[in-house]
Amino acid sequence: MTVHLRALLAAQAERARTQLAPEVFDYYDAGSGDEATREESVRAWADHRWLPRVLRDVSQVDLRTELLGTSLPSPVVVAPMALQGLAHPGAEVATARGTAARGHLMTLSTRASAVFEDVAAAAGGPWWFQVYVTRDRQVTQQLAARAAQAGATALVLTGDTPYVGRKPRVAGVRISVPADQYQVNLGRHLTPGTDPAVGLEQDPATTEEQVEDLRRWSGLPVLVKGVLRPDDALRCLDAGAAGVVVSNHGGRQLDRSVPSAHALAAVVDAVAGRGAVVADSGLRTGLDVAAALALGADAAMVGRPVLWALAADGAEGVRALLAALDEDVRHVMALAGATTPAELGRDLLAAPRGGW
Repeated sequence: MTVHLRALLAAQAERARTQLAPEVFDYYDAGSGDEATREESVRAWADHRWLPRVLRDVSQVDLRTELLGTSLPSPVVVAPMALQGLAHPGAEVATARGTAARGHLMTLSTRASAVFEDVAAAAGGPWWFQVYVTRDRQVTQQLAARAAQAGATALVLTGDTPYVGRKPRVAGVRISVPADQYQVNLGRHLTPGTDPAVGLEQDPATTEEQVEDLRRWSGLPVLVKGVLRPDDALRCLDAGAAGVVVSNHGGRQLDRSVPSAHALAAVVDAVAGRGAVVADSGLRTGLDVAAALALGADAAMVGRPVLWALAADGAEGVRALLAALDEDVRHVMALAGATTPAELGRDLLAAPRGGW
């Protein structure tokens, strides 16, 4: 990891901590339960050890990546994060502008603070839309169709949140959010007479059958996020998913869930090229991203660091973070003896520390 990225990550996180109201910072930062998974998700990427190649021409390192048929300049994807208007007045529009300045792919949350169409215009390129299946199915159906019309190129169905995980640090499951932010996109699609507090909640009866519903409503490929088990990955693919996101929700759902860094390889092996595999949760540095790619991921999502960058410096903070992260990935790849993401493989990794 370069000194530049380490210093930037620390500075942006500290500025976010000092600039945000304590309850807002804790809402974003908190994990569920005892926060064991939140902490382990970051540390676990360091369990991987490298067996670098030497005497390779690494004078040119190219990060270009293809994901679901889309060519991207980097394998780093911005993860979906809710209610970014609490972090910065520009909300998801500012995140989209910072992301677009680097050409990265952004994933927009269902529970965004900004109007989807405004975010899409700022993105200026490919973006994904994260989906919760709500109790009022009309909301999900119309949001999926609307995202497709606005230019989303894939849907990401979050599968690990039948209920919102309890977070003792914030004395509950969710911060109080102004209705004009919480319902800015969802409220207009509610079935008349439906209580928003009920209709907009995730439906705990959601199953893999909703993958086909989302494909039909939107015409877009669907990935399932929150997968940690190989059998679940296969079930999602059999239901029509175009891929999976290996994720424990950043430690915000079931505490003591296995870190993504430990679950990724088995899921990649089960998928066996039938769909895309994206790594998520706890990734912070070029070492983390490169390890995920070496384990077989097609791309890696980064969440909280982007949020801290947004809170610290708006769109420019997001752009600076992604630029530094790209440079760090490039640096690690060169030292490992790889010039493209495709050249990162498990032969570059030693047996995991501790033998998990």
